Amino acid sequence: MTPSEPIRVLVVEDDPVAADAHVMYVGRVPGFVAVGTAHTGAQARRMLDRTPVDLLLLDLHLPDGHGLHLARSLRAAGHHADVIAVTSARDLAVVREGVSLGVVQYVLKPFTFATLRDRLVRYAEFHAAAGEASGQDEVDRALATLRAPGPAALPKGLSAPTLERVTGALREAPEGLTAAALAEAVGISRITARRYLEHLVEAGRAGRSPLYGQVGRPELVYRWLRDTGRTR
Repeated sequence: MTPSEPIRVLVVEDDPVAADAHVMYVGRVPGFVAVGTAHTGAQARRMLDRTPVDLLLLDLHLPDGHGLHLARSLRAAGHHADVIAVTSARDLAVVREGVSLGVVQYVLKPFTFATLRDRLVRYAEFHAAAGEASGQDEVDRALATLRAPGPAALPKGLSAPTLERVTGALREAPEGLTAAALAEAVGISRITARRYLEHLVEAGRAGRSPLYGQVGRPELVYRWLRDTGRTR
């Protein structure tokens, strides 16, 4: 592949809404192109057999097996695409196992476009490194491009602990919540609740629809788009 060619990404994600969001995110980063979407490990294997792929954006919990099992089988079959794992699981043992299977980055759900863009840009720098290193410092610099300088930043004014509480409340409300109902459940202001909910919508984790049947402007109801009963 020449330097002018984009990095080809296969999105492997069983949730159609999340898959579409990830494809859209990839397409917004210069130098990357999404070449397809697979919703199962079997689909991913078939696509890799017929489509050149440089990078997998890989959900670790697929309907037909764990994402790391897929990565292991791909290595055994001679596929050398790198992997950015996408998951809400925080098991560090899984992280360690993934290192040996070509997992170069982990992105925890829910995430924003800015978070994924940062990981892709860093991967592009790593991917572009070629030739022979002049010494240890150059090797260290090449590896350092994959490491973020610190935790991925949420939009200004949002915090990770509150986001976890908001996500938990929304997941436990299959009929959805308005910003006012969420604010009462979590103990934050209505305006703050709406900011967190809109963040989840932007990240592809929640949907919104108007609540009719009341006087005046209809309220918005937010629903978690992924409540499959699995830890993701």
